[in-house]
Amino acid sequence: MIPPNYSDICKPVNDLFSKDYPFGALKLEVKTTTANGVSFTVNGAQDIKSGAIISELKTKYADKVNGLTYTESWNTANLITGQVEVANKFAKGLKIELVGSAGLNSVKRGLRTKINYQQENIFARANVDALNPGVTADVTVSREGAVVGAELAYDLNSGAVTKTNSTIGYAGPDYLITLQGNNSLNLFQLAFYQRVTKNVEAGARAVYDYKNPEGGVSAELATKYILDNDAYVKAKVDNAGRLGLSFTQLMRPGVKLSLAGLFDTARLQENTHKLGAALTFEA
Repeated sequence: MIPPNYSDICKPVNDLFSKDYPFGALKLEVKTTTANGVSFTVNGAQDIKSGAIISELKTKYADKVNGLTYTESWNTANLITGQVEVANKFAKGLKIELVGSAGLNSVKRGLRTKINYQQENIFARANVDALNPGVTADVTVSREGAVVGAELAYDLNSGAVTKTNSTIGYAGPDYLITLQGNNSLNLFQLAFYQRVTKNVEAGARAVYDYKNPEGGVSAELATKYILDNDAYVKAKVDNAGRLGLSFTQLMRPGVKLSLAGLFDTARLQENTHKLGAALTFEA
C-alpha cells in the first residue's frame, strides 16, 4: 500500500478540525467541466470584518494520452500561475511538475520544480525553488499500519537547514494516532482520530511548545455527526473555551452550503465571535 505524502499523514484529524469551518468569511466556489475535459474553478471570499475580497480563476486540462496536465490560475493580486505536470511518463509512480508565476503589476516572480515519487510503502517529494535557491524534501514510509515521515528545508544561499519536521504514527482500520515534532523538535503535537460508527467521527490533539513551557499544553476536541446522506454537523472546542460549530447541507446534487460559527465561551457578552458561510456549486 502506498502511504500518504508527508503533508497528508494527519489529514483525517486535520480535516475534522479545519474543514467546513468558514469562520469570519463569506465564500463562494463554482466548478464546471466542459465537454472536452477542461475544468474551470472560481473561488471567492469576502472578509466579513474588513470587507476585503479575494478571488481566483483556475483552469485545468488533462492530456491523458501523453500523461500531461496543464493548470493556469489568475487571482485578484494580479498573480498569474502556470503549471505543467508529467505523470508516469518516465517511470511508474514518478510525477514531475514545473510551476511558474509572475505578478502583472509587481516584480514578483516564481519558478519551482516539484518531483513526487511513490511506490509500495514509500512516498517521497522534493521541491526546488530556482529564483530563491532552496530545496524542500520529505519522505514517508509505512509498513503494516506504522507510518514514519520526515521533512527538511535547505537554503542554498546561506547553506543552512531552515526547517526540520518529523512524524510517527499508526493507522488502524478505523483510527489514526500520530506524534509530530516540528520546528527542530521544539513544537510537539499528539493527535488522535477515530471513526466511532458509520455516522460519528471523533478526534483530539494536544500541542506543547518546548520554547514556551509557561504556555502549557493546548488541547482540542472535535467531532462530526452525519445526520443523513445530505447533511452533517461538526463541533470542536479547545481548552481556552473557544467553541466551533458547523452545519453542512447538500441542497441538491452539485450544490453544498456550509454555515459556521466560532464562539468565545469565556467572553460571551463581548463582540469576539465569528460567523461565516460557504456555498459550492459543481457541475
